Amino acid sequence: MTKDDTPHVLDNPARAALTGPHAHFAERRGRVLRYPVDVTPWLALPDEPDTDDWADAAMLAGPGNEVPLLGFQGQIPDGWEVTFRVEGVQFVDDGVAAAPDPEAVRLGPADVPEILDLVARTRPGPFLPRTIELGTYLGIRRNGALIAMAGERLHLPGWTEISAVCTDPAARGEGLATRLISAVAHGIRERGETPFLHTGAGNTHAIRLYESLGFRLRRTTAFGAARAPERLPEGRTAVPVP
Repeated sequence: MTKDDTPHVLDNPARAALTGPHAHFAERRGRVLRYPVDVTPWLALPDEPDTDDWADAAMLAGPGNEVPLLGFQGQIPDGWEVTFRVEGVQFVDDGVAAAPDPEAVRLGPADVPEILDLVARTRPGPFLPRTIELGTYLGIRRNGALIAMAGERLHLPGWTEISAVCTDPAARGEGLATRLISAVAHGIRERGETPFLHTGAGNTHAIRLYESLGFRLRRTTAFGAARAPERLPEGRTAVPVP
């Protein structure tokens, strides 16, 4: 929330994305929205979910399956099992020196196998087979091999999240992450939007980098998941948002 307690789109970014620029990805049940499971794990609960909302979230996931609760900091209802929780932080552009990079190339579906390999070795966060569809992803290659990347994930009205920032261990220390973040931020700014990003509260290396680039801490958040109850109410399956 902002100082006057007025909700801001960044307070519930997945919901703002799935009801806005990313509405074409949305699957829903009741008031609960999510991305397809091969795109990204983000799921969007209402700001103050009630019993029906939790039942709908369980129906979307399926009995006994995990529900990602990225950014949710409220109470988990009885019958649900918290499977993990990590404290996080949200940063916003506060004077980032955005600029295109002559070595950066746009990545596409044909690059996904190589992207997944880089992600597996560097662990920047979830990147799934269709994550590439969320926005522009840029990479730097050396001798034909992908050694660094960064791109766009959540797309909200007026805002775009920078995500999947990673560099091959053998190429670290060359400033490639800095260059790619600046290049992705440039593309976002060119659309008249503002970059933002998330990372773990304990990821001090990333936090120092983001602050040095001109990002400002906006708020703390959390990344977690909970397992849905085995017994679920009857109901229809998820359908795309019209």
